[in-house]
Amino acid sequence: MDHVAILALFDRDMREGAQPDSPSARIERTGRVVRQVSSELGWNGVVWSDLDEATADAAIAEQIAHYHGLGLEFEWKLYGHDLPVDLGGRLRATGFEPRPEETLMIGEVADLTVDAEPPEGIRILPVTDQAGVDLVADVHEKAFGTGSSRLRHQLLSHLKADPETVAAVVALAGDVAVSAARMELVPNTRFAGLWGGGTVEEWRGRGIYRALVAHRARAAAERGYRYLQVDALNESRRVLERLGFQPLTTTTPYVYVP
Repeated sequence: MDHVAILALFDRDMREGAQPDSPSARIERTGRVVRQVSSELGWNGVVWSDLDEATADAAIAEQIAHYHGLGLEFEWKLYGHDLPVDLGGRLRATGFEPRPEETLMIGEVADLTVDAEPPEGIRILPVTDQAGVDLVADVHEKAFGTGSSRLRHQLLSHLKADPETVAAVVALAGDVAVSAARMELVPNTRFAGLWGGGTVEEWRGRGIYRALVAHRARAAAERGYRYLQVDALNESRRVLERLGFQPLTTTTPYVYVP
């Protein structure tokens, strides 16, 4: 894998050329910054910037003023190769709070191990309606200990308005949802993104997460996507590496609350 070339392609297609992640969101390009603006239930934030020591502070102040005027919390999604090199420090100095660092993992679909099946007693079902969205959101709350209002809104909006751009699945033990995940298929790019993979604590370590990754990888291949992208925490990174994913760079969410 040519890491430099793929990172440049990722920056161009997924960041500088970003597309809205839900029907209710819009992408705005201002100066050397690309941002998404959505409702309170959607994701708001900076997805790409091309700054230097002379322009960074003014660009940060502009984004704060913009989202503050809308009354919205937002995130500056900072990647390890973004410039200037002290951009993270500049964000902290203006009131942004960093969240845990993640690793941007990329897998070329043709090279991934995609034959992993769910363990005995687990079945994987596609999510196509409100009932399925509720199962995904319930798993999210149990697995991550966080609210699911944004996830419910975003996933249901996607399924209703443009179902070809999202594929969500839930793993069931009998009738109980124990794991869930989704995949966002970005039109006119070679990338599909894996998001929200989570398993209820007592069901971890049984290969369910691995099976959900493989299931989505097969679906991406069927739809003609070349690369899968994941923002992975350390626990997920180990599983993804065994499936054939490689680390490309880091990404850290910096959150600003007005």
